[in-house]
Amino acid sequence: MSGGGAGAQQTAVEWLVSVAPDPEACRGEWERNPLGVALLPAGVAWDVLILPGELGYPTLDVLSRGRGRPGPVLADFGDARMGFFVPPGTASRWLATGVRGAGRGTWIVVPYPGRSTGGVRWLVLPDGSGGLTDPASLELAMHEAAAALARDGK
Repeated sequence: MSGGGAGAQQTAVEWLVSVAPDPEACRGEWERNPLGVALLPAGVAWDVLILPGELGYPTLDVLSRGRGRPGPVLADFGDARMGFFVPPGTASRWLATGVRGAGRGTWIVVPYPGRSTGGVRWLVLPDGSGGLTDPASLELAMHEAAAALARDGK
């Protein structure tokens, strides 16, 4: 699901650090942190909607089959949770059971694009364009995924 060469990786890095209070410090944190992660503020260029992994993976499958590319997606330790990057302000308006929102005033653990880390990893790398998952598309994909899970008895 991820892809792109060094140029795409560099563009993704630029896009991610653009929200950091100190972009150079963020780059340094990525280098020094043994886990290869840095904390970035949500609510500036994106919010993150956090789904349980058992719903997140089928939701990502539905989104990937649709038109267009989903925005960046993270998975955490043991795939217990997945974070879908959505437009800023989405988290404060989102109402769904079992879905947490990270918006303004929260921080997200973000791995360096293209590097494997000990925990959080990219399932869909940012492409650097600022493309995010459309909240309405995400909601529809979640409903379709939840219906399929209920149908399959999971």
